[in-house]
Amino acid sequence: MDVLRQPRHFTVVGEELHFGRAAERLGMAQPPLSQRIRELERELGVELFDRSRRQVRLTPAGDVLLGEARELLAGVVRMRELVAGAARGEYGTLRVGVPPELPGSVLGAAKASEVRLELREFTSAEQLELLARHGLDAGLVHHPLDPAAGLHSGPVIEPVGGEIALAELAGQALVTHPREAAPALYDATRASTRSGWPRRAAPR
Repeated sequence: MDVLRQPRHFTVVGEELHFGRAAERLGMAQPPLSQRIRELERELGVELFDRSRRQVRLTPAGDVLLGEARELLAGVVRMRELVAGAARGEYGTLRVGVPPELPGSVLGAAKASEVRLELREFTSAEQLELLARHGLDAGLVHHPLDPAAGLHSGPVIEPVGGEIALAELAGQALVTHPREAAPALYDATRASTRSGWPRRAAPR
């Protein structure tokens, strides 16, 4: 049974304000359409159309119902689109790993129109492990990425700010994250300094 038949028929008549044109638009005969509108009026206990004049007019009750019927029909269209999109995997929750040091302003700007983002803080090494086990859907990790991970890599986000030549850092101590957090980046950073850097003992 088409439970939307009455709202759809009433809406077309309410927009046309002419039963003949409405019936033509609906692809049906006029007598059955008039009968269904009468059935709707008896069901609601109100008159929806003023038929006392040569031109059909909406009554106050009919005017209210027209607005509600339009919203109902639009909601059904939206519902069908959402259901179809969900079947295609366009909606749901996206689990994304982010490094703990990522600024809060960046996290606050992370949005997706139809997908709810679930942001979780993990180091790059933890993210790679979770991605391999399908514990995360995506991740923001430090590059370079270990090719042995077997994961698809997206675009690289370039750091904001100017570059500094390594020679300008001669004699300076380098403070970096533990190797366990992002091994590939740690090794690449150390290799780029050739002879390494002075290391400070951890405070006690």
